[in-house]
Amino acid sequence: VHFVESGGGLVQPGGSLRLSCAASGFTFSRYAMGWYRQAPGKERELVASISTTGRSTYYVGSVKGRFTISRDNAKNTMDLQMNSLKFEDTAVHYCNVVPGVSVSTFSWGQGTQVTVSS
Repeated sequence: VHFVESGGGLVQPGGSLRLSCAASGFTFSRYAMGWYRQAPGKERELVASISTTGRSTYYVGSVKGRFTISRDNAKNTMDLQMNSLKFEDTAVHYCNVVPGVSVSTFSWGQGTQVTVSS
């Protein structure tokens, strides 16, 4: 299993970024997927998730209304559109499956750094 995250960078508060995740090595369309982030000194947290079909999404309260998650099962990719970025969004962002009763996260990719700074 392999995840490649891209699209991070340095952006000013209020700016936008679009993150992309390319997944391989498993049947992508069979798993709910999520974007996670880990800020310095903090634990990794789930930021947004999307169901297998893309019809259902979840966002943690701090990003609701600002971030939009999407997926393309034909291409085994997932995106995260991040708008109105805030200082507290600074973190390394990762993609992975959403764990469940019989599902565990796979090995993590290298992630992509998002830095919000003026």
